[in-house]
Amino acid sequence: MIFIVYDLEATCWEGRPPGKIQEIIEIGAIKVNRYGELLDSFCKFVKPVLSPNLSLFCRQLTGIEQERVDRAATFPDVVEAFQEWIDIFDEDYTLCSWGSFDKKMLIQDCNLHDLDSDWTAPHLNVKQQYQEIKGLHRSRGLKSAVEKEGFDFTGEHHRGIDDARNLAKIFVKYLDGWYY
Repeated sequence: MIFIVYDLEATCWEGRPPGKIQEIIEIGAIKVNRYGELLDSFCKFVKPVLSPNLSLFCRQLTGIEQERVDRAATFPDVVEAFQEWIDIFDEDYTLCSWGSFDKKMLIQDCNLHDLDSDWTAPHLNVKQQYQEIKGLHRSRGLKSAVEKEGFDFTGEHHRGIDDARNLAKIFVKYLDGWYY
């Protein structure tokens, strides 16, 4: 069994503009084995097609510059590379994210590009299970949870690969406590 601890960044706007649909612009992931060893990392930017120009709000929140997504491949190519990296056909794996947003976005973008999304089914919502393990009445943001666990939050918050690395710290700490 391997665990794919991942985080996505998506197009975003200040407020909720009507008619705007978010698309993935970065996939960051860490491959963790059943012993809690970090095996590999994956980071690719994605060129959005519905709203190809990132909003100022999105660029400031994520630190992702327009040029990065302009030069990136579109979702079908990036998700194929991600699936190959995971080795979805030969590897027993579980996707692990902080909350349900990331899985919903993977499914939404697969649907947008007429791609199968069944491969997203083995999924662990780390945020929900962390809340149960800790007996929290309210959910915590990733940065807050990382710091409450005594870790330094490293890298840039709201960058897919950095959030995945920080999430992996919590994931490994409670490795034996997750159910999947």
